[in-house]
Amino acid sequence: MAINKNHEVEELEGVRCAVVERNVSPERTKFLKELLELNGYKVIVIKTPVKVAAPPPAPVSADPNAPAPLPPTPPPPAPETYTIGVTNITFNSTNAIMGRLLHAKDGHVVTLAYWQQKEDIPRDAVPYFSK
Repeated sequence: MAINKNHEVEELEGVRCAVVERNVSPERTKFLKELLELNGYKVIVIKTPVKVAAPPPAPVSADPNAPAPLPPTPPPPAPETYTIGVTNITFNSTNAIMGRLLHAKDGHVVTLAYWQQKEDIPRDAVPYFSK
């Protein structure tokens, strides 16, 4: 059980994992998986289960001669999302980023803006609090 929302532990594919992020797009999944594996973590990615809502009840008309109402249009399919976890259950993404524990391919320290994919390269010479 998590102490707070920043450190969740869950079983993914039968392995206890620290959850890094949930409901992640395929592009972000690829980015995070490469980054975490580069830093020596074993990453497990599972497809986020889709919750199917019950269809709304059909309206009942008081007039028996009224035409039957059209069936409601089905909702658009949910986007494909993933849950990402690492097998090291002590991993906490906030601590890893602010503690400067993660490195990018070029050897620079991963910054918060790089983690959030706001920057293409981590600018670790500029402190995050002065941006």
